[in-house]
Amino acid sequence: MEPLAHQHPDPAAAASGSRSPRRLLIGLTGGIGSGKSMVADLLAARGAAIIDTDVIAHQLTAPAGAAMPAIREAFGPAFVTPEGALDRAAMRALVFSDPAARKRLEAILHPLISAETEAAAMKAVGDYLVFVVPLLVESGRWKQRVDRVLVVDCPEALQVERVMRRNQLAPAQVEAIMASQASRAQRLAAADDVIVNDADRDQLQQAVDERHRSYLALAEAISVDAGRKK
Repeated sequence: MEPLAHQHPDPAAAASGSRSPRRLLIGLTGGIGSGKSMVADLLAARGAAIIDTDVIAHQLTAPAGAAMPAIREAFGPAFVTPEGALDRAAMRALVFSDPAARKRLEAILHPLISAETEAAAMKAVGDYLVFVVPLLVESGRWKQRVDRVLVVDCPEALQVERVMRRNQLAPAQVEAIMASQASRAQRLAAADDVIVNDADRDQLQQAVDERHRSYLALAEAISVDAGRKK
């Protein structure tokens, strides 16, 4: 549930600690329906280590998830499914209409997401680390914690079409989610790198290949520089 995930962990502290070599850190973001998960999968297939904060949030709010006792206590059983997971539709409706409820939910989720993200970074194995953060730009803190921000971009009309098809949401619901996120212009302004995902998969794979090659070169340069400083 992207609108609920204003994550603020410190990946640099975890990924560049004294017990592990300095690694290239990439922050991957994009608006809902942009295709950032597909790009993350393609980068993973090429050797990147992927840490998806939205996946972590889903795990925390799944049945028996670590966040569920506090969520039940704070919001009541109406926001918990019979299986014991977060009722995401009910919570989405609440936080869009009640900023205080959003803050209560974030106060529960943020520390847990931070801890899980940092633990995953310490264990991650790959040519470089990619942190998938739906609301990277909105957080205001991630840009200083990664080496590069990679934005997956597409026209807003295509975002709406994709999310309607994927989530069976009405256009107004998709537009409300998009309105709660940074604008396309704001994301592009924050980007160091951009992958445009508005055509077929072959074109997307070519763009990912190009970006992957550049990240391998950067990762090698960081490794060499770290070796010189030892």
